Amino acid sequence: MCIKHQLRRSFTSIATAASEFPSLSSSTYTNYLHYPRLLSSCKHLNPLLQIHAQIIVSGFKHHHSITHLINLYSLFHKCDLARSVFDSTPNPSRILWNSMIRAYTRSKQYNEALEMYYCMVEKGLEPDKYTFTFVLKACTGALNLQEGVWFHGEIDRRGLERDVFIGAGLVDMYSKMGDLKRAREVFDKMPKRDVVAWNAMIAGLSQSEDPCEAVDFFRSMQLVGVEPSSVSLLNLFPGICKLSNIELCRSIHGYVFRRDFSSAVSNGLIDLYSKCGDVDVARRVFDQMVDQDDVSWGTMMAGYAHNGCFVEVLELFDKMKLGNVRINKVSAVSAFLAAAETIDLEKGKEIHGCALQQRIDSDILVATPLMVMYAKCGETEKAKQLFWGLQGRDLVAWSAIIAALVQTGYPEEALSLFQEMQNQKMKPNRVTLMSILPACADLSLLKLGKSIHCFTVKADMDSDLSTGTALVSMYAKCGFFTAALTTFNRMSSRDIVTWNSLINGYAQIGDPYNAIDMFYKLRLSAINPDAGTMVGVVPACALLNDLDQGTCIHGLIVKLGFESDCHVKNALIDMYAKCGSLPSAEFLFNKTDFTKDEVTWNVIIAAYMQNGHAKEAISSFHQMRLENFHPNSVTFVSVLPAAAYLAAFREGMAFHACIIQMGFLSNTLVGNSLIDMYAKCGQLDYSEKLFNEMDHKDTVSWNAMLSGYAVHGHGDRAIALFSLMQESQVQIDSVSFVSVLSACRHAGLVEEGRKIFHSMSDKYHIKPDLEHYACMVDLLGRAGLFDETLGFIKVMPVEPDAGVWGALLGSCRMHSNVKLGEVALDHLVKLEPRNPAHFVVLSSIYAQSGRWADAGKARSKMNDLGLKKTPGCSWVELKNKVHAFRVGDKSHPQLESMHLLWNTLLEKMEKIGYVPDRSCVLQNVEEEDKEMFLYSHSERLAITFALLNTPPGSTIQIVKNLRVCADCHTTTKFISKITTRRIIVRDATRFHHFEDGICSCNDYW
Repeated sequence: MCIKHQLRRSFTSIATAASEFPSLSSSTYTNYLHYPRLLSSCKHLNPLLQIHAQIIVSGFKHHHSITHLINLYSLFHKCDLARSVFDSTPNPSRILWNSMIRAYTRSKQYNEALEMYYCMVEKGLEPDKYTFTFVLKACTGALNLQEGVWFHGEIDRRGLERDVFIGAGLVDMYSKMGDLKRAREVFDKMPKRDVVAWNAMIAGLSQSEDPCEAVDFFRSMQLVGVEPSSVSLLNLFPGICKLSNIELCRSIHGYVFRRDFSSAVSNGLIDLYSKCGDVDVARRVFDQMVDQDDVSWGTMMAGYAHNGCFVEVLELFDKMKLGNVRINKVSAVSAFLAAAETIDLEKGKEIHGCALQQRIDSDILVATPLMVMYAKCGETEKAKQLFWGLQGRDLVAWSAIIAALVQTGYPEEALSLFQEMQNQKMKPNRVTLMSILPACADLSLLKLGKSIHCFTVKADMDSDLSTGTALVSMYAKCGFFTAALTTFNRMSSRDIVTWNSLINGYAQIGDPYNAIDMFYKLRLSAINPDAGTMVGVVPACALLNDLDQGTCIHGLIVKLGFESDCHVKNALIDMYAKCGSLPSAEFLFNKTDFTKDEVTWNVIIAAYMQNGHAKEAISSFHQMRLENFHPNSVTFVSVLPAAAYLAAFREGMAFHACIIQMGFLSNTLVGNSLIDMYAKCGQLDYSEKLFNEMDHKDTVSWNAMLSGYAVHGHGDRAIALFSLMQESQVQIDSVSFVSVLSACRHAGLVEEGRKIFHSMSDKYHIKPDLEHYACMVDLLGRAGLFDETLGFIKVMPVEPDAGVWGALLGSCRMHSNVKLGEVALDHLVKLEPRNPAHFVVLSSIYAQSGRWADAGKARSKMNDLGLKKTPGCSWVELKNKVHAFRVGDKSHPQLESMHLLWNTLLEKMEKIGYVPDRSCVLQNVEEEDKEMFLYSHSERLAITFALLNTPPGSTIQIVKNLRVCADCHTTTKFISKITTRRIIVRDATRFHHFEDGICSCNDYW
């Protein structure tokens, strides 16, 4: 049935408006023969409307001019006007019907074109070869294979299949719809094949699974004497891109170079080289072009973006502006992508301004990367504003904003948009689901992830490789490896990304054995590992502390050519540092061919800290800034423990100022590190202030504050904070209990400690681990409750470790309990035979009891085993410089002045009752020599140095690497009273605040 067109336009308005157009000479309109020539000269719509109006007024209705009008209106995509011309013509000829079908096809109104065909046949007109040529284009545009096959039958029935134009049309249709078998059959039947037919076959084969056939066809057409055109090359390029064959690129480039092709082919070469990974050659092609246009610039920018060269994209954008080259959609999209990836908001805004000037910002192709740029640069509100203001939001736009929000750390907002998308009856596709699944993983929303999995199964999307990989990754990140493995095993095909999802998932949850196992299974498969695989498997070696395994993996990395990858190099540095091979980590870091990034600096800073090199960690931080790298939140979380370790208060304050300046103070991880740093630098009031001012506290924030109170011996305040933590419904974890129990043991709060320990399992259902048991043994042992302590150890559900027996040994030293100390040492020797500290403690217990022979035997046994006591070391920070002193140090330039001051202090101390505690000297020597040993302890040297070099009345802060001995503790109390100074000493276990002859620990340590 013929369907009448809905848009009937009256020619009266055109005729009425004729007088409003600039007049043409009257002789032109009286001579009808001039109309075809005038119509042929029309380059714009307005003159065409003018001539059309004059034709209507004159009453001229020559069928050639009517055909010309329809064709011209179709060129200007004004099918409504073309249809009006057609409908006003009585008994239109086949030529007019063909013109109207072509007009609809040109305007991409493919269904209307097919309707016109059926109307034509219904009217009794026989279609010709031109009719079928246009109709086949309509079927191709509509991707309507069923209709196309039917038309093929009609063509065959009329004996038109061998016509060169129809044959080329059929080949083009079948090729573009992926039916290459039928395309080839038609092509082979053609008695004469022109370049159009060859081009159609090349285009189809380039998109096929075997693009090598496209290359063969390109060669074959030349062998039969058909000269390839620009279109031949442009159709071939996608096939070469799929092959990613750089040698083939060069061969084609040589072919183009020897012939004179248009700039479109040069633009295609730029795209070809870029997609084959040789962006440098692509740039040379671009630079050598004589007639660069906006397409050339856009193609080169897209090439850089495709290869991750985002800085170069922005440099080209700046050159475009300087050269007044028009910014088109392709260049705008690439520029927005580059600004997003480099997180350059100012540049992004500048590009936005250019897009506004060119009036392309509202185009959905440009608007989508524009909003993604704002989202990735942290302007999420602006991104959402642009999204909601976007006309004709499609699935691409929804998926893009959801993915951007997930990638920038806003998974909750991404899920909210996903819900809104469904509310608006938008059906998610594979890309949408791949974008939202990481949000489920980030928020550990396993139930929602399972729901999405069910949706993919119902929508028959679960068999898709990318969707399956996203599901495996989601389950792995949620720790649900049963489902991850089931999904993995059910996948009909897997790529390296799928394998990496499992390997990285195992490594991230701390399961190195399964990570390594999956890696070796991958090696047995036909799939080769990539850099992402190595980034997953190298940390697994670090978790195992297996340097040999890590070194083997490093060798494989070198063999496979991944060592230059920055992410792989960072993982290797981290692995060597965690496995104790700091020189190897430094060697990799310092290699001249290594391009570092912020992560690299963060890794080496953390590496130094993990290996006890706090000064080097701080030096690396300053070097990082000197080399113009910008510290991020991870940098500060890595370097603040270095300031804490050294008790470098001024350095810590400098970091704090930098954090405020760079806008990281609101970051919870950074805030937690600052609380810990100030507490370990002896500035507990600063820690409290930061804690109270934090807007977003997490469990770690509370634990850091609890730990601060514990290390300063403020048991009551720790218990009060723990109670507040419970009242505030904060998630209490195992670390919370370690911190509050430590506070109890330092303050001697036995009953409170007992209650808190029992509440772990009774109230919070947290199973105590060895660290909690060690705290309780220390708490009970310090209180002298040895019967209860031994009973507690006997009923432990786990075998006591060195921490538990070490706590008992320390308690025995406090109470000079030789018998129990020997029992504890017997166990410790079995558990940690190479730790000299245990022999030193027992020797100290013997010395306190006057059993010098036994003390000597303990030290001799230690020497026989080749063990050496860690020498005492104390340091003090003055004027931004750390001054360190070892026991018996005689190398300091101010030593003489320090000795004079010490003798003065000693004389004053003895007058007010100081008596040296010689039991603190473990060597069995003369009494006078024992006193000399005591006087050369490192903390006394540090204190005398600080007294000489600081203003009277100022606070002195000392750090010692070992536990303060009893005599030094007594001495420091006397010095604080004599000098009226506040002296803070941080030893290996806690802080001691000395003031006016009293210590904050109340001599309980």
